[in-house]
Amino acid sequence: MTSPYDALYRQSVEQPEAFWAEQARLIDWHQAPTQILDASRPPFCRWFVGGQTNLCHNAVDRHLAERGEQPALIAISTETGSERSYTFRELHAEVQRTAAMLLELGVRRGDRVLIYMPMIAEAAFAMLACARIGAIHCVVFGGFASGSLASRIEDAEPKVVVSADAGSRGGKVVPYKPLLDEAIRLSAHKPAAVLLYDRGLAAMELMAGRDHLAGAEGQKHAQARVPCTWLDATDISYTIYTSGTTGRPKGVQRDVGGYAVALAASMQHIFDGRAGETYFSTSDIGWVVGHSYIVYGPLIAGMATIMYEGLPTQGLDRQPDGGIWWRLVEKYKVTVMFSAPTAVRVLKKQDPALLRKYDLSSLRALFLAGEPLDEPTARWISEGLGVPIIDNYWQTESGWPIITLPVGVERRPAKFGSPGIAMYGYKVKIVHESTGEELTAPNEKGVVVIEGPTPPGFMQTVWRDDQRFVDTYWKSIPGQLVYSTFDWGIRDEDGYYYILGRTDDVINVAGHRLGTREIEEAISGHANVAEVAVVGVADALKGQVAMAFVVPRTGNAATDNADAMKLEGEIMKRVADDLGALARPARVRFVPGLPKTRSGKLLRRAIQAVCEQRDPGDLTTLDDPATLQAVRAAVAAG
Repeated sequence: MTSPYDALYRQSVEQPEAFWAEQARLIDWHQAPTQILDASRPPFCRWFVGGQTNLCHNAVDRHLAERGEQPALIAISTETGSERSYTFRELHAEVQRTAAMLLELGVRRGDRVLIYMPMIAEAAFAMLACARIGAIHCVVFGGFASGSLASRIEDAEPKVVVSADAGSRGGKVVPYKPLLDEAIRLSAHKPAAVLLYDRGLAAMELMAGRDHLAGAEGQKHAQARVPCTWLDATDISYTIYTSGTTGRPKGVQRDVGGYAVALAASMQHIFDGRAGETYFSTSDIGWVVGHSYIVYGPLIAGMATIMYEGLPTQGLDRQPDGGIWWRLVEKYKVTVMFSAPTAVRVLKKQDPALLRKYDLSSLRALFLAGEPLDEPTARWISEGLGVPIIDNYWQTESGWPIITLPVGVERRPAKFGSPGIAMYGYKVKIVHESTGEELTAPNEKGVVVIEGPTPPGFMQTVWRDDQRFVDTYWKSIPGQLVYSTFDWGIRDEDGYYYILGRTDDVINVAGHRLGTREIEEAISGHANVAEVAVVGVADALKGQVAMAFVVPRTGNAATDNADAMKLEGEIMKRVADDLGALARPARVRFVPGLPKTRSGKLLRRAIQAVCEQRDPGDLTTLDDPATLQAVRAAVAAG
């Protein structure tokens, strides 16, 4: 007998147009689409052609009649000890006020607005305001340093940047304005205006004619009425940058209509989110999870969404509190929660009694994503909460889960170590990396790929670079036009997938994707660095950490401890200054040479294997065995 989900999945891949036409009913359309799917130019897909809609309308306006006085956005900061709930009607007013400010600064349909903000309500207002007026928002994680921010400003060419005086992490204030000023100085593109929110955390120097304080501007537009701009479903909603194997970041480009439909469907079929309930994602709007499941997804579903600034172990009184998240679950009757394995591993160090201290009876499931979920962590949180722990696997590029369990359709047992089964709309396959042959036998290791057409909500292309989109994602498997996830995986006899690690040089640090090439480029800029290799190494807390191996230009740095420590410190600072603290390697080890093949290709996987105390595998192509021995010695030396 066919299960409900099996029937749903089969229709989605065999009759995608009929399936997605039905899902399209979950959102409001100003004009209904005339063509559900245009896949005439693979691998590009255009969903809901001829349709017109608006993300802000679907997230805010359409709920006013039935649930205008219900909570929509709950902004909580344990950094400042603040807690504020906005109803849908209040959110509607705030978004219109922000939209009016952007319009006055010259922003129009199709213009870019770069958002460099902490996790405060105003960041969500800015995103929704852009969606409302048809501007393309580009959110950059507030922890990024000036170098990374500059590259994104240069690529996006925003007319306006929205920022704040500062963010805060663990009670430590991080001034944003100096970082932003330096980024604009470094960038060839200069935004016409900067809109700044003053939280009173750090002093700001304003540039006359360019910088505008949102407090003063907002007062002028307190009663603003800004209608939604109806956009074509295939118009661009936002871009978001993701690291790659080259130093240049990729701007993942998303559409309007397909994204709205995909999120509405996922809230129903995957997350079992229901209007009037509360959703709590502990992510950041700088990452795609924050876009999809802090801002747009829950609001489209008519849920209240919690926006959280702070650590998972810090209370509203700014004192240590390992139970703060569970306190919020109880207070706001959270039904669906979304976090990352790293956060759970942090909480695992707290008193387990905290999991039983609060009434968590409202919680139906905890979803985890961003990195592989290890079995001990999964068991600990599952036993502690007594609710299903649902792993899920996806990417910035996909916009919503590729592999998970569809708890809104039917309950299937979770398997520790597996994120689950392929989601509707995704034709997921395991293929041989060299031949492109599909591997259909259980537990055969290959590359996880997706066959086109990709479903709604998936990336349209790389911003301003269609060729890079094709070359990067669709041409890596011989003889096949398939999207490569660049992850190794297997599928068991029940159809459950297991993700085994990256095939490229992107590492996953606490759920944040970092390109090793970017880190290498930052390190190689140091005057005393001749060569460098950066690898991702398994870490019990963060999933992976970056480890750098450097060949210094002057030999004494490799042998003289004082010089080595000094050079390591300088390299660490350089990476933090260029890319942000997240990208800083856990260690910099100095070696006389790096292991390479006879053709000159760096053997990063052999270095990684040595770091993780694994067998480095076939070394027949290694040019000089002494180089790998030097890596072993450096690792052993600590």
